Amino acid sequence: MTETLTAPETKLSAPASKSYIWGTGRRKTAVARVRIRPGTGKIEINKRELNDYFHVEADRKSIFGPLEVSSMGGKVDIFARVTGGGPSGQAGAIVMGLARALVSYDRSIEPALRGAGFLTRDSRMKERKKYGQRGARRRFQFSKR
Repeated sequence: MTETLTAPETKLSAPASKSYIWGTGRRKTAVARVRIRPGTGKIEINKRELNDYFHVEADRKSIFGPLEVSSMGGKVDIFARVTGGGPSGQAGAIVMGLARALVSYDRSIEPALRGAGFLTRDSRMKERKKYGQRGARRRFQFSKR
């Protein structure tokens, strides 16, 4: 009985894992693991639809940037798992992960994506608070007398 259960499971799971192409994106403290596969253009983020996950129009539109530059819109299904950060940082991480996955899918679109800035990591992070100050740069109020 165990032989009949294990054989179909390996046959079913093996093609699914090979059909996905991965890309990892980071922005601020957000990390996105993006999987793409040939399909109809479905976009799913953390097992939710794009419009259900991002409420701000700018965040939703930014995800379509790499698809428009590479003219892959409607040709691939996108599945993203995002953790950390806020909505804007998560959208930026998805954009970078999607661009990296598209480059793995088709190397010929790399110059267009790099030229548009989708493959460049945005290194801006929140600066740490320093001791003796109210924040990263803001000092406590100074009184001369």
